[in-house]
Amino acid sequence: MTHGIELILFESADEVALAVAERLARAARAGAHIALTGGKTPEQAYKDAAQREPDWSKAELWWSDERCVPPDDELSNYHLAKRTLLDALDGAPKTVHRIRGELGKEAAADEYERELGDTEFDLELLGIGPDGHVASLFPNAPTLQEQKRVLPAEPGLEPFVDRVTLSLPALCSAHEIVFALAGAGKAEAARRAFAAEPGPQTPASLVRARSGRTVAILDRAAAAKLRA
Repeated sequence: MTHGIELILFESADEVALAVAERLARAARAGAHIALTGGKTPEQAYKDAAQREPDWSKAELWWSDERCVPPDDELSNYHLAKRTLLDALDGAPKTVHRIRGELGKEAAADEYERELGDTEFDLELLGIGPDGHVASLFPNAPTLQEQKRVLPAEPGLEPFVDRVTLSLPALCSAHEIVFALAGAGKAEAARRAFAAEPGPQTPASLVRARSGRTVAILDRAAAAKLRA
């Protein structure tokens, strides 16, 4: 049983990345508002997406969360997207809405809240941490109760640096939410997020599109603990 989510399974992590890349490329062609994330599977998807569609000049890019580090830091989600996607494009996005984590979590969250306004993403790409966290919303954290769209956040696991994150209401306002998971190390997190009873102990289980699609793209290893 799954809770409000469509599961799409592939044999390998490479196939997961390619499927995500195709969705990103299609959204870029359509001039969509796209929210990016960090992680190994998205990293490969960004490389593939740049090859599939090198012109992103109609699209606007956002991020679901960021660490409070400079934009050229290896821990930065923006830096990951820049070196794998942005630097490989022939046509740069119309606007790149970077979370300026280097300002500190409070100032960066306030600035991004103003910039985000009431924007609703056409496509929102998310991963899930081994503890079930999503974006920088960690298990049983007080941020799960907040209604503001952008929040400062404490780290729930390594790397222990401050964060800025979209809230549950902001994440759930996206028209299409795509979770991408690969590898046996994500199997328990996938079970908790997609097949167990939703709750604050697994923040990813609470992220579903209020008026749209929620899709999980997994390889067989990540889906090993799910039941039809």
